[in-house]
Amino acid sequence: MADYRGKWALITGASAGIGACFAEQLAAKGANLVLTARRDDRLTALAEKLSAAYRIDVHVEAIDFADPDAAETLMARLAAHPQITIDILINNAGFGLTGDYLDHDWPDHRAFINLMITHYCGLTHLCLPGMVERGFGRIIQVASVAGLVPGGRGHTLYGASKGFLISFAQSLAAEYEDRHVYTTALCPGFTYTEFHDVNETRHLIAKLPRTMVMPVEPVVEGALQAVERRHVVYVPGSVNKALVWVAKALPRPWAAALMRANSARVRNAG
Repeated sequence: MADYRGKWALITGASAGIGACFAEQLAAKGANLVLTARRDDRLTALAEKLSAAYRIDVHVEAIDFADPDAAETLMARLAAHPQITIDILINNAGFGLTGDYLDHDWPDHRAFINLMITHYCGLTHLCLPGMVERGFGRIIQVASVAGLVPGGRGHTLYGASKGFLISFAQSLAAEYEDRHVYTTALCPGFTYTEFHDVNETRHLIAKLPRTMVMPVEPVVEGALQAVERRHVVYVPGSVNKALVWVAKALPRPWAAALMRANSARVRNAG
């Protein structure tokens, strides 16, 4: 098991779900934490719990990463705490816009892009120089199986943003792995988190076979193992791996047609 004692981990979207689970598992490995999300009360409660349980330092910063300047704002705040040097970055904050592309105004899509792409790139760019200088860094970009299969109807920008993060992670790994900065794109499928409550798709998830929806703990545990093993793209779960394999094995038009049919069926079920 990796030992992160003395290291600092920055986790976005840390107030619940995958982010909170990353916080718990990194704390168990001895890492000090910077927890960020919009909900200050939840962050504070989680910080108090983890600090007491694992005797680590935890710093909380409430911030909305839909703001295009959020990454710079966060790092400026952290600069006032020179003991905090980010060694581990978990880019996790996110949400989904349900419906077709024109069901939402452009400002909503712009905020989505700021949250799902701009802040991931910004925080990576701001944390990476210190990692390179110290000769140690771990970066996990929380992507999705949606970034590895053809796009379907609904959540128009979601798969596209996750595909970007996968390619981004692959390039970072190629550029900085030899300087001991390892990057992994975590690509989960359906996972039991609050994400589906926020984007109002919990009723759809409840209709899926239990084998298709993973608990959050093995998803996070596998990602932390993957980044240490220098696995650049990590897909947790045999069902998700099979889905990705089928999408790659089929001719592209067939895979796209399959996605169109299934995404329409899921939406009609709702």
